[in-house]
Amino acid sequence: MTTGQRSMRLAALCVVCSVSVAWGAALSDAIKKDLETSKYVYIASTRKDGSLSKPAEIWFFYHEGSVYVGTPAKSWRARRIKAGRPAAKIWVGKPDGPSFMATGTIVNDPALQQQMFTTFAKKYPDGWTRHEAVFREGFKDGTRVLIRYAP
Repeated sequence: MTTGQRSMRLAALCVVCSVSVAWGAALSDAIKKDLETSKYVYIASTRKDGSLSKPAEIWFFYHEGSVYVGTPAKSWRARRIKAGRPAAKIWVGKPDGPSFMATGTIVNDPALQQQMFTTFAKKYPDGWTRHEAVFREGFKDGTRVLIRYAP
């Protein structure tokens, strides 16, 4: 990658981060309430060409103004964040529900992972019993990552 390409990529990232911060300020009380009560979010991550992927349904927990998801390390959402494309659009509750732009960051925080496990056990009682081992083992061996999406 040339110096010019690096500069362009950095400038694009700064714009995305600035837009995400501005969106965070505009997050409505209704969306916050929906995040506290909805079962699912639908996340579209940013492709190389700047377009958004198809929204994918995923379990989540909402904590201190951010959406957290546990996902395979090789998922497109994780790979795109690692590639420097952290911008995403999140729909709450359904694919055409209220939405907002967010910036994704991979976090390694055992306390947040544990909070996710506790939340998922309550929020998804039937599914959690089937998937708990995959989540726990995945975080231990690195095949699963925790992503924080901040509006």
